[in-house]
Amino acid sequence: MGTRAARAGGPRRGAENPARKRLALGARQQTHSCSPRTQSTRLTAPAEPAPDVARLAMAPDPVAAETPVQGPTPRYFTWDEVAQRSGCEERWLVIDRKVYNISEFTRRHPGGSRVISHYAGQDATDPFVAFHINKGLVKKYMNSLLIGELSPEQPSFEPTKNKELTDEFRELRATVERMGLMKANHVFFLLYLLHILLLDGAAWLTLWIFGTSFLPFLLCAVLLSAVQVQAGWLQHDFGHLSVFSTSKWNHLLHHFVIGHLKGGPASWWNHLHFQHHAKPNCFRKDPDINMHPFFFALGKILSVELGKQKKKYMPYNHQHKYFFLIGPPALMPLYFQWYIFYFVIQRKKWVDLAWMITFYIRFFLTYVPLLGLKAFLGLFFLVRFLESNWFVWVSQMNHIPMHIDHDRNMDWVSTQLQATCNVHKSAFNDWFSGHLNFQIEHHLFPTMPRHNYHKVAPLVQSLCAKHGIEYQSKPLLSAFADIIRSLKESGQLWLDAYLHQ
Repeated sequence: MGTRAARAGGPRRGAENPARKRLALGARQQTHSCSPRTQSTRLTAPAEPAPDVARLAMAPDPVAAETPVQGPTPRYFTWDEVAQRSGCEERWLVIDRKVYNISEFTRRHPGGSRVISHYAGQDATDPFVAFHINKGLVKKYMNSLLIGELSPEQPSFEPTKNKELTDEFRELRATVERMGLMKANHVFFLLYLLHILLLDGAAWLTLWIFGTSFLPFLLCAVLLSAVQVQAGWLQHDFGHLSVFSTSKWNHLLHHFVIGHLKGGPASWWNHLHFQHHAKPNCFRKDPDINMHPFFFALGKILSVELGKQKKKYMPYNHQHKYFFLIGPPALMPLYFQWYIFYFVIQRKKWVDLAWMITFYIRFFLTYVPLLGLKAFLGLFFLVRFLESNWFVWVSQMNHIPMHIDHDRNMDWVSTQLQATCNVHKSAFNDWFSGHLNFQIEHHLFPTMPRHNYHKVAPLVQSLCAKHGIEYQSKPLLSAFADIIRSLKESGQLWLDAYLHQ
């Protein structure tokens, strides 16, 4: 899954004399008898041979010179061996039946250490394909992590995964790529950016032309909140590498939109959002449900589990009521607004901090001359309040009412479908949600440009119908209501388990 694996030096393939072969055979036998941690270290960083052995290995060997060049014998592993390497000390994963040791690489993984670690001990073929736009280049950098492959008698999937569904989804993805649905229309995204800039300009002109009385002030705040939300949807596109064919330009525009237009750090968004896509609604792997259990009891399974454990951090049976107080209104102005600065400073993300500062300087110089410092601060936090309400309702409507559980290592399609639902297509819904009303298609194809979601939706529906998987799509207001309904239901489940178990 990584894009910048270090090119660790390893033994070259080529002719070997008999002495060196005996040395290699002895080293392999010794490796099998060592502890798992030592085994991992020796597989990824072979030790230097002793000086006398090195000289012997470099001596000319007429027999070896006449022998055809052969590569090293591949090492074979079982799924049980891979599954055992999922802890903190040692982490392996499988991509296209190849086994990779990512124990040391996780800290250098460009997408973050956690997102790749969530697949430790598992097959990661489909998420690898889903998240990377230049898979051939990435695989070259992964060669230094390769330690072997699955034994020929081993299936390509773990027993917990639906082989037929996975095979057909991979055929669907190949069809989607042939149809050109993974290619972006740059005019669409240019016009989208221009409409954000026009809204930004209209907000300032409202105060400059009509003055700073209550109604112009309120209209300015509404326009600026639309700017912030729509810029949030646009940075989401660049963050998913769905606009340009190279990562470089996507990353640059991502920094501009989230940093300069919104005042947020790209690294923080990457750190959280890729985990969400890798394991949606999986407790302790999806940070979007981290409010369980300290603020909310989420999902039927986790709520009952919490009740049986006699844990009560909040009055969960009333969570559908206090959601209106600590959910939509508070997330951005009381939490995100301050945490992002802690994040970039604590992790020394100075480039992100520089981009963020340009937003606050521009916003300050634009509105303080018109409003004064006190009214400027009022405008800023009113905008964050309105943005927070908009963002939370849209981002939670596709996930909170869905299945929430621990990671069960299911196949890619089942993992995404059980955790996501859609909202009906309309011009307003598409704009209001940044096309994230097509949440199912977005989760199955996270690098797909959003203007193609509606084109692939019928193909996804056919796949779901064939395999008996529910494809949920609902009206916008029903989706909002389902958030409250699911919170009320899970709160009651917690209470019943808490009182009667």
